[in-house]
Amino acid sequence: MNGVGLSPAAWSSLIPSSSSSSSSSSPFSWVSQKKLVKPKAHNKGFTSDPYVLELAETLEESIPSTASIPFPLHNLRNASSQSLLSTPWPSRREEPFRFNDLSFIRQSRILPLSHPSPVNILTSHLPHGVYVGPLSALSSSPLLHTVSQFLPHTFPDADLFWSINGIAAPDLTLVYVPEGCHLQNPIHFQYTPPQPPSTHSSDTMYLSNPRVLVVLEKGASAHITEDFSAAPGNENERYWSNAAFEAVIGEGAKLSHSYIQTQSFRAAHIKWTSVRQESSSTYQLTEVSAGGKLGRHNLHIQQLGPDTVTDLSSLHLSVGDQTQDLHSTLVLDHPRGYSRQLHKCIVTHSQGQAVFDGNVKVNRYAQQTDAGQLTRSLLLEPRATVNVKPNLQIVADDVKCSHGAAISDLEESQLLYFQARGIDQKTARRVLIFAFGGEVIDKFPCSSIRDRVRSQIKNLLDPSSN
Repeated sequence: MNGVGLSPAAWSSLIPSSSSSSSSSSPFSWVSQKKLVKPKAHNKGFTSDPYVLELAETLEESIPSTASIPFPLHNLRNASSQSLLSTPWPSRREEPFRFNDLSFIRQSRILPLSHPSPVNILTSHLPHGVYVGPLSALSSSPLLHTVSQFLPHTFPDADLFWSINGIAAPDLTLVYVPEGCHLQNPIHFQYTPPQPPSTHSSDTMYLSNPRVLVVLEKGASAHITEDFSAAPGNENERYWSNAAFEAVIGEGAKLSHSYIQTQSFRAAHIKWTSVRQESSSTYQLTEVSAGGKLGRHNLHIQQLGPDTVTDLSSLHLSVGDQTQDLHSTLVLDHPRGYSRQLHKCIVTHSQGQAVFDGNVKVNRYAQQTDAGQLTRSLLLEPRATVNVKPNLQIVADDVKCSHGAAISDLEESQLLYFQARGIDQKTARRVLIFAFGGEVIDKFPCSSIRDRVRSQIKNLLDPSSN
C-alpha cells in the first residue's frame, strides 16, 4: 500500500503535544495482542454455527504477528470478534439476505490475505496538514489520538460481513482533512484483486478486507474515488472482496464519493459504507456496480445535525448470472434535512437479478425535511428478475417527502419514435438502454472516470462493439 501525505513525524509540529501521551499508560498507546478470537462453546454469547467458528479461527490466524497494533484498531478487532461469534452465517430465511445466494462462498475454502489488499492511492500533492495513508504508520502520533475519537467500536446495524472486516483488516487506510482545508484534486483508491497462485485449488477463495476511514473536519472538502476492478487476465477468477468505508463529515464539510465496482463475474463483492454527517454538511455518492457473481452494497447514512444534504445516485447492471444488491438506510433526526436518492438497475440476462431495499427514516424532530427517493429498473429478458422495496418511514408532521418505483422493459412508444426517424430497432434499443444508465454515470465529478465507466458499461451492454 502506498501512502501519500505527511509523514507521522510531521504531525508533532501541527498538533500540540499536550493532546496526547506516548507513555504505555495512555489510552491511545499501542497494544500488544496476538489472540483476538477465542471461541468457547459453553459461552452463551457465542454462536453455535460451526462454520462461523471455523471462519473466526481462520481470520484470527491471518492477522499478522506484530509486536503491537494501534489502539483504535485493537478496539475495533475486539468488538468485531464479539459480534462475529454471536452471529450465525446468513440464511435466505432472513429478510436482509432473502435474495442473496451465499452458498458459493460457504462452500469454498476461504484464505484471508495476511497483508493489506493491493491498492494504489493515486493523488497529486496534498496540502499541509492532510494525511492519506495507513493507520499503522502513525505510531504514537497525536493524530492517532484525534482519529480514535471517530472510530466507533460498535455499530448497531452491522452484520456478519462488517464484523469479518473488523477482525481481518490487516490495517486501516486513513484520510484526514483538517478544518477549513479544501482538496482540489481527487484521492483515488484503486483496488487490485489478489492474484491466486497457479497451483491453487478450484474451490479456493482468497479474501481481502480493505478498510478506509475518512475524517473531514469542520468546513473541509474532498473527493474520493473507490475503484474495485478486475485485473487484466483476472476477469473470471474466484475471490472475495469484503470492504468497509467509514466517513465522518464535520460541520459544513463536503464529501464527494465515487464508487465503481467491475470485479470478476465469479467473485463475491460485499461492501459496507457508513457515513455520519454533522450539521450543514454534504455527502454525495455516485455508484456504478456491474461486476461480481454477487455484488452487495450496504449503505448506512445518519444525519446528525440540521440543514444537512445527502445525495445518492446508483446504477446496477447485471449482464450474466449475477445478483446486484443495494441495501440502504438513511436516518434523519434534525430539522431541514435534505436528501435525494436515485437508484437504477438494468438486467439483461435471464438468470440475472437486482435487489433494492431502500429505507428512509424521518424521525420526530426532523421537521421541514425534504426527502425524495426513486428506483427505476429495466428488465430486458423475460425471466430477468428485480426485487425492490422502497420504504419511507415518516414520524415528523411538517415534511415534503416522496418515493416511487418503476419496473419495465423499454416502452414501445420510445422505439417507434426512433423508427419514425429511420433508426432501426436494434440501434434504438441500444441507445435507449445506454441513456437510461447514463443519467447516473454523468454525475461522476471527474471526466476521466465518466469516460472510462461509459466505455465499460457500453462494452458490457453491447459486447459486439469491442
